[in-house]
Amino acid sequence: MLAGTPAGVARAADATPTAPAVAASARAVVAPAAAAPAATTELPPDGDTVASPPGANDWTCRPSAAHPNPVVLVHGTFANRYENWLVLSPLLKSLGYCVFALDYGTVPGITSSGSGLLLPIGGLGPVADSAAQLGRFVDLVSGATGAAEVDLVGHSQGGMLPNYYLKFLGGAAKVGKLVALAPSNHGTTLDGITELAPYFPRVAELVYTACAACRDQAVGSDFNRRMASRPDTVPGVRYTVISTVYDEVVTPYRSQFLDGAGGAGAAAVDNEVVQAHCPPSLAEHVAVAFAPTALHLVTNALDPAHATPVLCG
Repeated sequence: MLAGTPAGVARAADATPTAPAVAASARAVVAPAAAAPAATTELPPDGDTVASPPGANDWTCRPSAAHPNPVVLVHGTFANRYENWLVLSPLLKSLGYCVFALDYGTVPGITSSGSGLLLPIGGLGPVADSAAQLGRFVDLVSGATGAAEVDLVGHSQGGMLPNYYLKFLGGAAKVGKLVALAPSNHGTTLDGITELAPYFPRVAELVYTACAACRDQAVGSDFNRRMASRPDTVPGVRYTVISTVYDEVVTPYRSQFLDGAGGAGAAAVDNEVVQAHCPPSLAEHVAVAFAPTALHLVTNALDPAHATPVLCG
């Protein structure tokens, strides 16, 4: 659900020095992230207000034969594209992918300083609206690159809302793979906090007014009932879910897993747990978007034909 509170975003920013370790585990050398967002020439969709992370949104990029699908990065709740993808974006770029990242669901005046920069945060609007914004961005990417399909990588809400796009907005014809880090696929109890909301309605309404996506991601919400009205997956898309046992936001963590048992033509699903590959890893909900083991699982999921043994880091 939540990519992290501003403090959580700060933890994520602090994790960026792990980039060299990520690169080693994913067979690449990552260029150091810029100290501040660099100005780029791009075609932003509606609502984009944050500079691109390193490596993303080069609209002159043309996919290679090795990586024919551009990769679109989708940040989580209380996040933005710059802070959420400081590590993964340059990593994928160094591996030869065309990388793109959007902002969605921003609310004017709500900002984060987790990276040391005052930046808007997003992922706050209704998930259905944000999924439609993702669809418009995918169309921009496809039009600019000439690619028939894109691959999606998302964190938290950003790992779940693409599935709404695939299920209800016709996105399945435009997407090859969906790789989701700690996604809120079936809602969350927030370690039981959402169960207390009915007892404190005014507090809940205050939160939900500022963050409609928070209401949508609560277990039992109207949004989650709509999602459950159709199978977890759609045919033709390959799904990978990457979870951590220490997730304190999307709980219980196994609720993140997807069921690919949909009969004939069912989608392929790989449900991965970071600690199954690296038992000492303490990566939690925010850090899983920066942890070397998790990002190695991402690169393997995007290029399964050239997957390598996942290193612990």
